[in-house]
Amino acid sequence: MNQKDLKRYKKMLEDSKTSLLENAKKTLLEEASFDTDDLPDEIDLASSEYAQSMQFRLRDREKFLLTKIDRALARIEDGTFGICERCEEDISPKRLEARPVTTLCIRCKEEQEKKEKSYG
Repeated sequence: MNQKDLKRYKKMLEDSKTSLLENAKKTLLEEASFDTDDLPDEIDLASSEYAQSMQFRLRDREKFLLTKIDRALARIEDGTFGICERCEEDISPKRLEARPVTTLCIRCKEEQEKKEKSYG
């Protein structure tokens, strides 16, 4: 992979990371200002708690994605970005465009999904 492509993928990953971190900060600020005493009844409280629970679940997923982004950035630095970790073939540019954090080529990913599906 050439340096121009690596720089483009690195920028994509860094932009995604920045966006995720900004969203996380926003959530923390919103949660810090949340006061259950402001809610008039139990239904509002339950609804608010459900929304808060969903926000935390989304943030957990984003935390996992941040880890993947950091690993992809490390692979760019060590020269292994864009190489399938299983078969060591190049990962197609289309796949990297769609999912720059991927570590598997499409063939290996499909095999992995088939195995996972067979194990239920």
